[in-house]
Amino acid sequence: MTINHAKARPTACLAMADGTLMFGRGFGATGQTTAELCFNTAMTGYQEIMTDPSYAGQIVAFTFPHIGNTGVTPEDDETADPVAEGMVVKWDPTAPSNWRSTETLNTWLTRRGRIAIGGIDTRRLTRAIRQQGAPHVALAHNPDGDFDIEALVAAARGFAGLEGRDLARDVTCAQSYRWDEMRWAWPEGYKRREGPGHKVVAIDYGAKRNILRCLASAGCDVTVLPATATADDVLALSPDGLFLSNGPGDPAATGAYAVPMIQSVLGQSRMPVFGICLGHQMLARALGAKTVKMNHGHHGANHPVKDLETGKVEITSMNHGFTVDAQSLPVGVHQTHVSLFDGSNCGIRMADRPVWSVQYHPEASPGPMDSYYLFERFSKAMADAA
Repeated sequence: MTINHAKARPTACLAMADGTLMFGRGFGATGQTTAELCFNTAMTGYQEIMTDPSYAGQIVAFTFPHIGNTGVTPEDDETADPVAEGMVVKWDPTAPSNWRSTETLNTWLTRRGRIAIGGIDTRRLTRAIRQQGAPHVALAHNPDGDFDIEALVAAARGFAGLEGRDLARDVTCAQSYRWDEMRWAWPEGYKRREGPGHKVVAIDYGAKRNILRCLASAGCDVTVLPATATADDVLALSPDGLFLSNGPGDPAATGAYAVPMIQSVLGQSRMPVFGICLGHQMLARALGAKTVKMNHGHHGANHPVKDLETGKVEITSMNHGFTVDAQSLPVGVHQTHVSLFDGSNCGIRMADRPVWSVQYHPEASPGPMDSYYLFERFSKAMADAA
């Protein structure tokens, strides 16, 4: 058992299934939670990360030490409430210094019921995750500093993990809705799309708001449907295109209902289809490919991806713990993008139809505009098919 004591009296404890303990200073909500632990290498965007539905079932360890120094603002939420179970940081959050900030990260986490721990050696933690894989952990915050260590380790060992779990059902919308808000722009902020547009049905497996904004900014009239929507639900809206969103969990589990829907739509319509992240994995499985669990996944905003068809390298944002097995792609489905970190698949397309997807998040804009062309490509494909 390895124990890491923070200098001050510990008020939080991170317990791993192998018995490793790390003590630190708790902030945010009090209590206890269990999850898979992953690390994220992004230097900015902690609020967007915590509210990204793709992080359901996970606690995020941030490798960048300055977390919380810009505060939070409602404009940066990617969904109504935080979805990540908790956060692990090196240094305690400082007072925010940003003109857009409306409250501190500590207050925001407390109000939203999310636990955090500071004072942790995140470099050491990241190395351990890279070498041993994403561990199952329990995170507890108690201002009194009293912890039942055996119970915490047992809770970590009892966590079910992400394999075999359909988490899209937990984060999807309860009913359909329209979306017309566009990307943020100075000085107006978020404007509303007006006038006619390409009718797009977006399947919400855990959609980030900025993805929907990018679709609206690309000229799309967006209707969002729940993850469990059927092909009949989609086709009843007579869309010009189908969008498959990001989301959490095991694609094989979500695919139990998502794959038949996609296959049915592809069989009945020639409309363009575009997928991101879990949507990419759903499309790949619908076309006959396989997905596999990664050792520790890809989580960050500095991931280089090569477009094999143009030779262009894009700096991308990623958040996924499963990947499409490129060796399982069937005839007629081409690999279009690969990670320059490990060569894993990052994009596919059908050879004879405007149907494609990518593993990364073009809406997050770390490039900053390296990948926005994908939304424009989707819009153009719908215009060409009209």
